[in-house]
Amino acid sequence: MGSRRRRHQPHGRWVVPAVAPAATAFAAAGLLLFVVAFHCFLSPPLGDGGGGVRGHRVVRRPNPPFLLNKPGELRRNVVGTVDFAVPSGGSKLGEELWASEAASNFFGCSNATKEFAHAKAVTETNRYLMIATSGGLNQQRTGIIDAVVAARILNATLIIPKLDQKSFWKDASDFSDIFDVELFISSLSDDVKIIQQVPDRNGKRQYPYKMRVPRKCTPKCYESRVLPALLKKHVVQLTKFDYRVSNRLETNLQKLRCRVNYHALQFTDPIFKMGEMLVQRMRAKSRRFIALHLRFEPDMLAFSGCYFGGGEIERRELSYMQASNPDRERRHGKCPLTPEEVGLMLRALGFGKDVHIYVASGDVYGGEETLAPLKSLFPNFHSKETLASKEELAPFFSFSSRMAALDYIVCDRSDVFVTNNNGNMARMLAGRRRYFGHKRTIRPNAKKLYSLFLNRTSMSWDTFSSKVQTFQRGFMGEPNEIKPGRGEFHEHPMDCICTKTKGRTGHSKPHLSNHVGQAVEKHSSDGEFDWRDLDYGENTPLGRDSSNENDSDYNRIDGLDIPELEDMVSD
Repeated sequence: MGSRRRRHQPHGRWVVPAVAPAATAFAAAGLLLFVVAFHCFLSPPLGDGGGGVRGHRVVRRPNPPFLLNKPGELRRNVVGTVDFAVPSGGSKLGEELWASEAASNFFGCSNATKEFAHAKAVTETNRYLMIATSGGLNQQRTGIIDAVVAARILNATLIIPKLDQKSFWKDASDFSDIFDVELFISSLSDDVKIIQQVPDRNGKRQYPYKMRVPRKCTPKCYESRVLPALLKKHVVQLTKFDYRVSNRLETNLQKLRCRVNYHALQFTDPIFKMGEMLVQRMRAKSRRFIALHLRFEPDMLAFSGCYFGGGEIERRELSYMQASNPDRERRHGKCPLTPEEVGLMLRALGFGKDVHIYVASGDVYGGEETLAPLKSLFPNFHSKETLASKEELAPFFSFSSRMAALDYIVCDRSDVFVTNNNGNMARMLAGRRRYFGHKRTIRPNAKKLYSLFLNRTSMSWDTFSSKVQTFQRGFMGEPNEIKPGRGEFHEHPMDCICTKTKGRTGHSKPHLSNHVGQAVEKHSSDGEFDWRDLDYGENTPLGRDSSNENDSDYNRIDGLDIPELEDMVSD
């Protein structure tokens, strides 16, 4: 501290009276003890702190820019500034905040055109296509949808898909445990012939010939790679089947995707009834509610390569899979917001602290300490675990896909759905909500918001909230936010959405031109893949695909492949 006296008084100087040397020493000792005690109070605790998540220690982050005053309010943690309160009330926008005025003009339209022949007219005998899905519920859902499309391209009979039972989560569920098999078969009977199992041939069982296709394989790719094997072997199983059909297809095949996703793939009665009960319990608490897909689990964060300010402990815990420059990942908007940041964004948009929130999430990194600011901003905080008893959840608890299905139902039925950076579940739900009336879906503009959160202590709440609202324009789920042909199809099913007044929305031509099919973001384009293609509870592909567009070895036997890293890690 030195011998210089501080001059912090706005009027005059400190007056230091003369004192005896002993009194001076006593006062200095007391001051030293006070400084040490104050420093210890502000410093994060040492050690693990208990309550680790899946073997992870709770991260004790540096003092945040905002400190909690009382539920729903924050103040700046900056010495010498005026307290900074988050208004408890909601936005003046009212109904407009909960739903788009233009939403009523749009509706889903996925019926096949007259040019799309009936399945009986195109299905060839002795062509049976099997698939083995990969990952968790929504990643597998993508594979199931595209399996129907692949079978149609190959004029083959589709066998009920096999679900991934060997990924990180070891979910032993079969297709019939999650989806209504009979509805799946009957509702698609005009499009593709689907049966339960491969029939015997001359009294003998037919074993599948296993192979793999590249990611984002086009119809021509299937015709050149899979069809020759199908003609020779008659039964072909495509392994690790996720993201194996091109994002860009002609309109009738895109509409087929929508018929599968939004009509044929329905959950079994036990899952549906439990999901509906959760929705009813949310409605009993509040007429309207927000569903938040938080995506802040340890495994997902480790793979994302992002840094969230947790110091060396966080870097050490998550660095085994981090990118070379984790800070850059956040600057580029490739990371989920922290729970606190999500809460601040929603409050800045105008949602009051009385709003009820349903959170779909696995074990949050940092546990309750990480969730505390979000819960303070929105005290009405719910999850399936808080809405239902252990006994009610018991039939689902040991099965990650069934638990994810419950979240899927509640998020789908919510008035506002918030996706904390796009994963499979988020994309699937965003597309479904667009198809069924453009219900409000908010996606954080992470790139713009990151810089705003960094500088939030230098501005008033009014300035902060105004900037959030400006940055979120184009990210609020309005009907025409995405240009025709852009984005991942399951998130933006433009070929399947019509308008009541102007005919079909989107581009009038198939998404095949050089510029129309380009994605807004890297992860959406064909042949690209990153961590945002996944949900919590889903298998995380890390390794490179074993095949590529130029690989002529399309008949490689899957059983001889070396297990890929993607089989061992989950987000």
